Amino acid sequence: MLQVRIHGRGGQGVVTAAELLSIAVFLDGKYALAFPSFGSERTGAPVAAFCRIADRPIRTREPVIHPDVVIVQDSTLLYHVDVFGGLHPEGYLIINSSRTAPELGIEERCASLPDGHWCIFPATEIALKHLHRPVPNSALLAGFAALTQSVSLSSILRAIQERFPGALGTQNMEVAKEAFGVVRERLGRTDSTAAGEPLAAPA
Repeated sequence: MLQVRIHGRGGQGVVTAAELLSIAVFLDGKYALAFPSFGSERTGAPVAAFCRIADRPIRTREPVIHPDVVIVQDSTLLYHVDVFGGLHPEGYLIINSSRTAPELGIEERCASLPDGHWCIFPATEIALKHLHRPVPNSALLAGFAALTQSVSLSSILRAIQERFPGALGTQNMEVAKEAFGVVRERLGRTDSTAAGEPLAAPA
């Protein structure tokens, strides 16, 4: 089972991101369960959402305390919330920021993860380019697909299209495509495969 925890702020679509990921996983023929944390949902307040991915039905609905993947939608949370709490030593980390790990003050934390298991990229900038709105969901989900190879880009795109029909969906799909390419380039992955075979959770 792959356990994902998404951190963001109220109004940034954290819950939507988890739901879209679960839809994409179902489209890939696997099982998923997405749900939010309980607490303040006011705009700007720190919030979290969770998604579990597995090859068999998922029964547990407990919050993800020991994630295999952490997605940070707002890098200001790095200084106010323990977003790294419980992250598996061989887990994955995705952060939305235009700054580098040293600039964010997390160089040692990133270096503690295996090579190719973390990526910082400007998801909001990509969203602004195509959506003209600072909504990084689609970019970060595509980044998740590129980094972990646990869900296909094609299913991410289909999930976006189903959730956001029409022009908004098309724009979000362009966001996802660009973000996927950006993350793969930063990871040095140049093969033509959209996403590799699904990876198991770290042992």
